[in-house]
Amino acid sequence: MRATLPNDANAPARVDPADRAAPRATDPNRRPISEDIRLEAKNVFKVFAQDPRPALAMLKNGRRKDEIYNETGAVVGVDDASFAVRTGEIFVIMGLSGSGKSTLVRLLNRLIEPSAGQVLLGGQDLVRMSRKELIDVRRREMSMVFQSFALLPHLSALDNAAFGLTLSGSPLRKRREAARAALAKVGLEQYAERHPHEMSGGMQQRVGLARALAKNPSIMFMDEAFSALDPLIRTEMQDELIRLQKEQQRTIIFISHDLDEAMRIGDRIAIMEGGRIVQVGTPYDILLNPYDDYVASFFKNVDLAKVLRACDVVRAEGLPIASAENTDSPVVLLRQLDVAASNVLYVVDAEGRYRGTLGREAVSEAVRLNRQNLNDLAGLDVSPIAGHSRLSDIMRDVARAPCPVPIVDQSGGFLGALSRSQLLNVLHKD
Repeated sequence: MRATLPNDANAPARVDPADRAAPRATDPNRRPISEDIRLEAKNVFKVFAQDPRPALAMLKNGRRKDEIYNETGAVVGVDDASFAVRTGEIFVIMGLSGSGKSTLVRLLNRLIEPSAGQVLLGGQDLVRMSRKELIDVRRREMSMVFQSFALLPHLSALDNAAFGLTLSGSPLRKRREAARAALAKVGLEQYAERHPHEMSGGMQQRVGLARALAKNPSIMFMDEAFSALDPLIRTEMQDELIRLQKEQQRTIIFISHDLDEAMRIGDRIAIMEGGRIVQVGTPYDILLNPYDDYVASFFKNVDLAKVLRACDVVRAEGLPIASAENTDSPVVLLRQLDVAASNVLYVVDAEGRYRGTLGREAVSEAVRLNRQNLNDLAGLDVSPIAGHSRLSDIMRDVARAPCPVPIVDQSGGFLGALSRSQLLNVLHKD
């Protein structure tokens, strides 16, 4: 029996831009993410020019964007972007100013027309859609939240939240019900009749979020949505987004320049530079295996212990594991310990839930006394640690434990074990 790693700690340094690797391991604050792909960008380009074809040909021949500008005057906004976003995933796109992240998000919903490539939403290519078809998809499937609140000053919070439904021709009663429910989701139901000037910046952005939610979209685009808010309010809005995601999972593409924000809310992160996607991966992937110096520069001041979780660094491969139902004899288990060069054995039930840890001495004693029931043996005094725990919160427990500490998910499922040496290797990685 073997536990499985939620993420591959030995993954190569670069994660392909079209990477479909699983997001981070289960977090009790989030619902599990589907394996289904909701949106996929395939070789998307954007060249700002009257005729983009010469610049596109130069890009495909390996020419740099500054060379193209000097020779043609064309500005390359996005260069060959490819990635896939799962249903229910928060996919964060990061980059410095001018990296192309805001252009990219507008290509994904065709607020800006791509110069080349495909944007597939539920398998349908948005680039090939007629204007009428695109408008219909936007009304049914998409919402967008901008950095500026963009509320209409003469309308109440309720009517602002209902504005998208008003444009789509939804009946008055239906759109008001949906808007009121959306305001309740963001904690503003009692402020439904207030106007924007009567609300704080954080409240106004909540109304903007409610307006996006009222349409019940399957996918949301959020462009620097919380950047204009004070730090404390920004953190509250991030918490709100995570809470809403747990209650009503949506696919979210979130543009940000704030590393802390990206690490906090993102299931995966895409790093952009000069219009290109340099690396895609979980925060763990990118933190420990940056593709180049540009990517590494984003994370150089990050305190790994405060960002990484136990489930990000847990080891499972090769651990000796026994069934609580005792399908293996003690002799077999002792041999398993020898093969694994381990002095501890982890016991799980039929559903893979952690049940205890046995030392080599207890297994040897079972062999000597010919005991078959592992439940009769004295286990080591070691408590499991929740997989979502930050490393900074568990360092003392790991350091004091008599053996590698068992790590479990929110259902008690055994994810693997974390040792002192593993923890030190991760935190002292150059």
